[in-house]
Amino acid sequence: MNYAKIKKHDIANGTGVRVSLYVSGCTHHCRNCFNPETWDFSCGEPFTEAVEEEILEALQPSYIRGLTLLGGEPFEPQNRPALIVLAEKVRRKLPEKTIWCYTGYDYEKDLLAGRVGEEASVRALLELLDVLVDGEFVEEQKVLDLRFRGSRNQRIIDVKKSLTSGHTVLWEDEI
Repeated sequence: MNYAKIKKHDIANGTGVRVSLYVSGCTHHCRNCFNPETWDFSCGEPFTEAVEEEILEALQPSYIRGLTLLGGEPFEPQNRPALIVLAEKVRRKLPEKTIWCYTGYDYEKDLLAGRVGEEASVRALLELLDVLVDGEFVEEQKVLDLRFRGSRNQRIIDVKKSLTSGHTVLWEDEI
């Protein structure tokens, strides 16, 4: 897996101050995507153990609320293995931190229905997340003042409650 960038103090992609990892590679190609350079799987640099350690170190301060995975597309089959390892390490070493993920895939129609390739790794990554923002960016549904999303079709899903209950539970804002 390659990554395009790491933001160590991101306030736009989840609650509080977060560390955000922008992975490379996306097959959605949403019109007017805010990050089209990340569509290319070879964009950026290789995601190595040293980069993983850099992220874990950046997550250490108490004012950092958690990790956000976006890109690119975290759920692309090429990206899932490395992200599962990273998320497992965050859970083990920093269990108080939350993990958010942005995906262009639909939670029920694509991720849960097995339309994104190997189902076990999709489920493994989902089980490590707290919050999932799902759905492609749709220019015609763009709204500038939506919190943590760019278009009306996108949802903010409480993954843990959704997986436990067996139905989609929308995330409730803390404010």
